[in-house]
Amino acid sequence: MERRNARQTREIVVPGDVLDGSGMKPGENAYVMDGKVRASVMGVRNVFQNTVGVIPLRGCYMPTSGDTVIGVIVDIGPSNWLVDIGAPYPAPLHVNEVPWKVEFGDTSRYLNMGQVVLLKVLSVDESKKINVTMKDSGLRRIEGGRLVKISHSKVSRIIGKSGSMISMLKNMTDCRITVGQNGMIWIDGEDENADVATEAVKMIEAQAQSGNLTDRVRAFIEKRLPQEEEDYEEEEE
Repeated sequence: MERRNARQTREIVVPGDVLDGSGMKPGENAYVMDGKVRASVMGVRNVFQNTVGVIPLRGCYMPTSGDTVIGVIVDIGPSNWLVDIGAPYPAPLHVNEVPWKVEFGDTSRYLNMGQVVLLKVLSVDESKKINVTMKDSGLRRIEGGRLVKISHSKVSRIIGKSGSMISMLKNMTDCRITVGQNGMIWIDGEDENADVATEAVKMIEAQAQSGNLTDRVRAFIEKRLPQEEEDYEEEEE
């Protein structure tokens, strides 16, 4: 007799579907109506502790005020730069929002086409106009390393519960890793280590809806980069 897979199948939902009616709190991409938690986007029903939400299956990154993002300079004006952050429209970065004193028309001396920057989203207005800044702690030009693009909806899995997954990736691969909320990830380290870190990130993206993900990622890295075993807390599904 064929054994049934014990792993719980994730439920696909569409906007308006009831996610819970027993008093759970709404999580990401969910809202409450008539005392029931409902889905606001199409995706996979996701339960975490006492919250229930939806992991989107697709869709463009929509910036939110306070997001830290990684972008690429795609155009240069006399008083600003246009940055591709994976949103529907490029984000203008004004000379007043960089940590240098830039004279009018001198923008290309500081940031040029194709350069990578770490930014923060200041605001998004009703017309979806995006304002970004580099004038905050840790924001900077990004030099060297490599960029990895994943779905923005999988960023929370890359970070993990209380930062558990990203900490494990950094420690086990000995790489510097910066994760943007827009799904752009910067990885910097020795070539072999960075290769493994990149593959691990792609593994997490591909298997984000699976259980025991932390254990499988740890085993993958240990196989590729043998090291002393350390304990990492498994994140809850």
